[in-house]
Order: sequence, then structure tokens, then C-alpha cells
Amino acid sequence: MLELVNVRKTFNPKTVNEKVALDGLNLRLEEGDFVTVIGGNGAGKSTMLNAIAGVWPIDSGRIAIDGYEVTHLPEYRRAALLGRVFQDPMTGTAATMQIEENLALAARRGQGRTLKVGITRQEREAYREKLAKLGLGLEDRMTAKVGLLSGGQRQALTLLMATLKKPKLLLLDEHTAALDPRTAAKVLALSEQIVTENHLMTLMVTHNMRDAIRYGNRLIMMNEGRVILDISGEEKKRLTVEMLMDAFAKASGEAFANDRILLSF
Repeated sequence: MLELVNVRKTFNPKTVNEKVALDGLNLRLEEGDFVTVIGGNGAGKSTMLNAIAGVWPIDSGRIAIDGYEVTHLPEYRRAALLGRVFQDPMTGTAATMQIEENLALAARRGQGRTLKVGITRQEREAYREKLAKLGLGLEDRMTAKVGLLSGGQRQALTLLMATLKKPKLLLLDEHTAALDPRTAAKVLALSEQIVTENHLMTLMVTHNMRDAIRYGNRLIMMNEGRVILDISGEEKKRLTVEMLMDAFAKASGEAFANDRILLSF
């Protein structure tokens, strides 16, 4: 499971630029939960993911992943527990290295380095099989440099790399926002397939209300560093964009006004 208890994070404290990003955030996920996260600019969505990943320390509170207390662990110590795909397709892969070399690095995440052969024949066949499941023809281009791939191909590869060792928690940080609609739909479908097949506990931040409603078994909406809506089960299945906006207004006491999200539907 994932557990966040009263997590607080303030940037530039005691200055004119002070910003409370997480304000007593509480959240609990169970194994297999696929949770979509939505909210306006400054709601705390990406800050929450960065806090979980250990990108920066929180001011107070507690974070635990699969029963492990990680609150004070640095980012590299959490790497074995987490998989993450970022918004920018250029992030998360080594552009000058081959596809199979990137996969080999992902397969060795959290392990010690040795002088053994870089990629064995058995590993290469395993990578080929996993790439074939993506349906992008990458299994026939395993020695190609990743920098030559399209944004969608690269994001699909990053998704595969992030889940190669079945992390305790998968973090998807607006991972289709930089893609065209058709490619974004393909990557989202691949995301759902991989999450479902591997029964991965997942947090997916998105700015698209329809995607937030369509994917996952649970939806949370954030506002001012807190979770103000938490919808799951049959209630989520019946949810519409209009119902979600109305629920936000009732929970926050204000109308939802975020151009990026409103234009996405």
C-alpha cells in the first residue's frame, strides 16, 4: 500500500514567494489501486508525486510504501520501490544509448554494479518479447538509439522500463500531455494494459477530465494541497465531466476554473 499522513510542504517559507504546496495531505492506496489524480494549477499534484519519489524532503508528515517508512529516505534509496514516467518523453531514457541498453539499465535498477557481460542472450530475448507486446515494432529495432524514436515510441519505452521490475508503486506524471491526441490514446491504452496485467498500484496525474474518469478504479481531485474529492466504485463508473465539476464546486466552495483542463474536453 501507499500511505501519506498529514504531509506538508512549503516552498520559499517566510518570504514573499511563500507557497504552501501540500497542506496536511492524507491519502491511502491499496495494492492494485489505479488512481487518477486531477486538479487545477498549483493544486499540489506533481508536488505530491515528487514528495513520494523523494525528489525533495517534506516539512512534516509521514510517507510509507508497501509498509516501508520512506519519509526520510533520499530519492535513490526509493528507486527500487518506484517506477515513474514523466511528462517529457525525453526524460527517463538515455537518448544516446540503444533501446536494449536502456532496458538493461532499467532491469538493474537498485542492484549493485558488476563486471559481468552487459546483456545476455536470455535477457535480449526477454526484452524482445516485452517490446513486441507494445505493438510498435521496437522489437526489430533493439540496437537503435533511443534518441531516434518518436515521442510516443519513447514514452511507451519509458513506460516499459518503469514497470520492468514490477515496482511497488507506479507514478505517471501527465505522461501523455506532450503527445498528440492519437499517440496519447495509444500510450494510455498501453498504460492501462500494463497496470492491469501486473496488478500495479498506480497514481496517474492528468489534466484531462475524460481520461481521469475513464481510467482507473478510483479518482481523486486535489485543491490547495489537499484531496477534496475521492470517488471510486460504481460512483466513478457513473461519473461525467459535468458531475465532476459540480462535485468540485460543492467541495471547494468555488467554481472550477482551469483553462488547460477545461479546454481538454
